[in-house]
Amino acid sequence: MVTADDIRRVALSLPRAYEALVRDRVKFRVGQIVFAALSRDETEMGFGYPKEERVALIAAEPDKFFMPIKSDERYNWVRVWLAKIDEDEMRELVVDAWRMCVPKKVIAEYEASLR
Repeated sequence: MVTADDIRRVALSLPRAYEALVRDRVKFRVGQIVFAALSRDETEMGFGYPKEERVALIAAEPDKFFMPIKSDERYNWVRVWLAKIDEDEMRELVVDAWRMCVPKKVIAEYEASLR
C-alpha cells in the first residue's frame, strides 16, 4: 500500500511544489493550486485530473477511483484509495496532477533533468 510518506517524497521532489497543512489535511501545492491532497486518515488521495475525463476513469476502475466530495466536483479533481494503487501508479497520478499546475517551461526543465 502507498503511504503518505511515499506521496510526500514524490510530490516534494517536483519543482515549485510544497506541502501545506489545511484543517488537519496534508495538501501539496504549486502556488495556491492544490494538485494532491490526503484524507485525514491517509487512506485516500485526491488529485488533479481533467473533469471531462474523470467519469471514464471511475467507470473503468470503480473499486479504485471515486468522485470528489460534492463541493469539489466543479474542480479538476478525482480521488483514489491508496490501498488499491502501487508506487508507480501513485507517481504517475501525482506527477500528472502537478503538470496541470505549472507552466510548460517548468515541465520541460523537469523532464530534461530526468534524462
